[in-house]
Amino acid sequence: MATVRAICILAALTLLTLTLVPPQWVAMKLGWPIQRQIPLLWHKIASRLIGLRIQQHGEMSLERPLLVASNHCSWLDIVVIGCTKPLSFIAKSEVAGWPIFGQFAKLQRTVFVNRQRRTDTGRVAKEVANRMAQGDAMVLFAEGTSSNGNEVLPFRSALVGAVHHAMNVGEKDVAYVQPLSIAYTRLQGMPMGRFWRAHVAWYGDMELAGHLWSVIKEGGLDVDLTWGTPVPIEKATNRKRLTRDLEEQVRGMTIEALQGNGPKQEERAQT
Repeated sequence: MATVRAICILAALTLLTLTLVPPQWVAMKLGWPIQRQIPLLWHKIASRLIGLRIQQHGEMSLERPLLVASNHCSWLDIVVIGCTKPLSFIAKSEVAGWPIFGQFAKLQRTVFVNRQRRTDTGRVAKEVANRMAQGDAMVLFAEGTSSNGNEVLPFRSALVGAVHHAMNVGEKDVAYVQPLSIAYTRLQGMPMGRFWRAHVAWYGDMELAGHLWSVIKEGGLDVDLTWGTPVPIEKATNRKRLTRDLEEQVRGMTIEALQGNGPKQEERAQT
């Protein structure tokens, strides 16, 4: 039965994608504002098909320019965060070459960075700054890689510097960085625990196709998204100190969520 369910979900996702890709491609080519809304619609429908139950604590800031600094443990993070608000991601350059997923990332208006070339960081920071100055909320997985879902790895400071570039590009003298924690807490309504969290986490040398099939076949995932307080950044702000502060906030929020002690007020559930 689970196999039949998974096949039906994949068929529905395929139909959804074939329906929304052409208008998104046209919207991007012509610069239509709807290019920000179509990916949001895709993620909202996909999250329901996959069986994600997303609990939000707080919400994305309305302040702009805005960079969101998040932890990262699975390809599912894209769907989870992507169905909250119109936004775009910053991803490693290898993603652009992945079959199917690379094209999805491009249609999400993702900015790609080659982490093996230090000279590429400056180019990407400027591109991200331009997008932020235009009003796009940009999501950075600040660890630079995905974790096992039970911990938050050290944040990298290089691309956090994009907020400084945004102040030079835009009309404002201040930009904002908002910490975001993502934690997978339950599977089929039961607390996941450290052992079962590997069912969701995708890291190291895990095969993508097999992991995707396993997640879709099982379904029934509860996810906690915790939005921290946006931090105003001025030109004098120390980038490395800021990165450490963001890391500590995200780690604290993630631990609270994994232990079931996350904030209870102002919650909004998406089922």
